[in-house]
Amino acid sequence: NREKAASALRRVSFFFGEGTVMPNYWLFKSEPDTYGIERLRKEKRTEWSGVRNYQARNNMIAMQVGDLGFFYHSVVQPPGIVGICKIVKTAYPDFTALDPKSDYYDPKATAEKPIWQMVDVAFERAFPRLIGLPELREMKALAGMPLVQKGSRLSVQPVTPAQWKAILKVAEAS
Repeated sequence: NREKAASALRRVSFFFGEGTVMPNYWLFKSEPDTYGIERLRKEKRTEWSGVRNYQARNNMIAMQVGDLGFFYHSVVQPPGIVGICKIVKTAYPDFTALDPKSDYYDPKATAEKPIWQMVDVAFERAFPRLIGLPELREMKALAGMPLVQKGSRLSVQPVTPAQWKAILKVAEAS
């Protein structure tokens, strides 16, 4: 049923010539003490495991290789976007849900019905500075973005092309 979920969730892609698909955009939140952008830079690639929210999981199911994501440091002051990662492997069962020793263990998950999914991401680049949540909330182009809404805690969320461009413009001006 993965195909059905992916097709229901994927935003409209823009085609420029036959066979060329523009990537979709995402935002990944992580606590820098747990897994920060510098660790991703050093390791070059990682699985994005441990997500235990159905909406965030469904967002990962919708991802395709080549999609890009902002890397967001949470639980710091201020929290903010610190760089870009790229999807390098589409969703597959999250093995941490099956490991009783893992912080992300889920006794309802089985190998036959894994429930939770993860994707692999690779380091693309770090920004010269953190673009903080207060600054992001000031940007008119981001008014509808889940990230800037009060109480929004979704760890993996979509970003529209217009939001992506607006944030990238600020990052490149730094």
